[in-house]
Amino acid sequence: MHQLRLFFTALQFFTRLPIPRWVGFDPAWLNQASRYFPLVGLVVALITGAAYAVAAWFLPAPVAVVISTAVGIYATGAFHEDGFADMCDGFGGGMTPERVLEIMKDSRIGAYGAIGTICMLGLKLVTLSMLPPLAVIGALLVAHPLSRLMATSLIWRLDYARAEGKAKPLAQKMRGTEFLIAAITSIVAALVVIELRWLPPAALVSGVIVAAIATWWLARKCVRRIGGYTGDCLGAVQQVTEVMFYLCALASFQHGALPV
Repeated sequence: MHQLRLFFTALQFFTRLPIPRWVGFDPAWLNQASRYFPLVGLVVALITGAAYAVAAWFLPAPVAVVISTAVGIYATGAFHEDGFADMCDGFGGGMTPERVLEIMKDSRIGAYGAIGTICMLGLKLVTLSMLPPLAVIGALLVAHPLSRLMATSLIWRLDYARAEGKAKPLAQKMRGTEFLIAAITSIVAALVVIELRWLPPAALVSGVIVAAIATWWLARKCVRRIGGYTGDCLGAVQQVTEVMFYLCALASFQHGALPV
């Protein structure tokens, strides 16, 4: 029952989805709930995948992708997109750690955040719209848990950069066993997609490698600029690694625009 509470706590924090009233809330649960962040990603993937499947029956693939993405943004309250935009603003406009953190805390969006978000969403939409229909669903089912696992790795390995903040309850170090539980969700989702042949193995292998490299690069940048991570950094890692997986999936299906 406690594990179920931890899952619902994670679901409540990262989405707008309703949870049973009996769950309650305790800030201490939020840190323990980090093991279920990829499972929350799987829930979001099932919602967005279902939205795509329904829309694709009646509409062209690009329109179905836009609808699916919009449904996902609504379900999560643009939680991760907001973090990505804040990190773009802070790291783009701040010269000192204090100034970076100050900009990231500002609820207003600046030029870096707006441009970054437009490019990120545009890349996500175009990439998914060029995949075969079943590959789109497969990519969603793998990318959402995987990208949240990559974000969770910052909690596992880095220090929290603020004295206070909305992600402060997450800032306690994860144990290796907790991270392993988080990883299992991503592994199972990937194996199911491969077994169903919705994505080729090359997409999975390259996607995981590129997502890990992107996470490592962003983690180093966070440590160098602000001495650790914030909730916005987690959102940025999730968004970047999600897009990276989609790009690897697309690359596994076709060659580039230029002839080899």
